[in-house]
Amino acid sequence: MGCIFDLDGVIVDTAKYHFQAWKQLANDLGFDFSEADNEKLKGVSRAESLNLILGWGGVQVSEAEKLHLMEKKNRVYLDLINEMNPSEILPGVAEFLEHLTQNQIAIALGSASKNAEIILEKVELKHYFQVLIDGNKVSKSKPDPEVFLKGAEGLGLAPENCIVFEDAEKGLEAAKAGGFYAIGVGDPAVLFEADYCIQNFEGQDIHDLFNKVKKA
Repeated sequence: MGCIFDLDGVIVDTAKYHFQAWKQLANDLGFDFSEADNEKLKGVSRAESLNLILGWGGVQVSEAEKLHLMEKKNRVYLDLINEMNPSEILPGVAEFLEHLTQNQIAIALGSASKNAEIILEKVELKHYFQVLIDGNKVSKSKPDPEVFLKGAEGLGLAPENCIVFEDAEKGLEAAKAGGFYAIGVGDPAVLFEADYCIQNFEGQDIHDLFNKVKKA
């Protein structure tokens, strides 16, 4: 059995840093960017996020300029995440990863983030993951299941023997499309595609969770 984790909103909350970086970019281009807009980018790749933001702002640029804008946004974002530390790990995550390790459960990351490895190093959790699949290793964005399928492949496990932990609708769609069990982390009313939902990882037991998703 294995567990595959999304990063943003599941292990750490970097959405606030994405928001600050995208907002600065939008403001530089002459329009505003709200937290509600940022919510629509959950689980979406950097390139697709930029296309959406430019569309909302009514701005058209060349493909070369898009690359420049993505690099500019990422520089701001990297400056922010370079200040991250273990205090930013979401409730119960570190204990749950240790629980999985003690129970010899394989662990992978499946994230659209191209900075996932840096973030895991900053919060001192990288050593728990046998496999890291991030935005640098996939060509398709969620809801395509590629990122999770590669994670399972890296662990040497079939999808039906893995649980995906996700906080975004697109991520849950990707997990289900790939044949995985899916646990939503957050509001069950929003994450209705999940086999089961938890508010956070505090006090969670992997065997109990696996039984619950199998019964779903």
